[in-house]
Amino acid sequence: MASELSSCIRCVGGCVSTIKYGKTKSGNQRFICKICGTTKVEAYIYKAYNSEVNSKIILFTKEGLGIRSTARVLKISTTTLLKRIISIAKTIQQPVISMNKIYEVDEIRTYIKRKDRLVWIVYALERETRKIINFHVGRRTNNTLNVVLKSVTYSNPLAVYTDKLKHYKYLIDEGIHKTKRFGTNHIERMNLSLRTHLKRLNRRTICFSRSQLVLQSVLKIYFWV
Repeated sequence: MASELSSCIRCVGGCVSTIKYGKTKSGNQRFICKICGTTKVEAYIYKAYNSEVNSKIILFTKEGLGIRSTARVLKISTTTLLKRIISIAKTIQQPVISMNKIYEVDEIRTYIKRKDRLVWIVYALERETRKIINFHVGRRTNNTLNVVLKSVTYSNPLAVYTDKLKHYKYLIDEGIHKTKRFGTNHIERMNLSLRTHLKRLNRRTICFSRSQLVLQSVLKIYFWV
């Protein structure tokens, strides 16, 4: 039947148990799923309602497009895009931290709003899989470093490699703390990837973050999606 050609965006497997459900104010046909009650429109006038927008936002964010560039490509407003990035990030779960692994911890400097408002992105990388297991954004203080270091030490690590920043000496047990040369090669390479892929982290850029929440959300998408 013509009224049952549209598939449901919520049901597992995309069932086709949908029927016509009136029209929008602009005259577009609406559908409703007979199983879960979800409504949808086949042809959206406002692009932000399209079900594929979130996946495109994730793709463009990981490829380093700025907010305005992404908004232009998707033909949505920058305000809507920022809200979507934050909402996507809220659904992303921190990965499970493996026990008895070797980790590298480092910090990368950037700024928010103005170049005199410096913040540091502190994060930990699991050496074997090269996965980021935790990160935190803030001033380069013991409290900021501890957010990441606590999650690392709870996993009973075999070793934690860092640079020679004096804070680490007081926060990591000397039995597992390593600062030898080339010990942080993998995370230093990740620093380069971050600055290459994310415009807001480039050393010379006008695509800086206007809020810490947006910066954290972008990093969540980049690290864990």
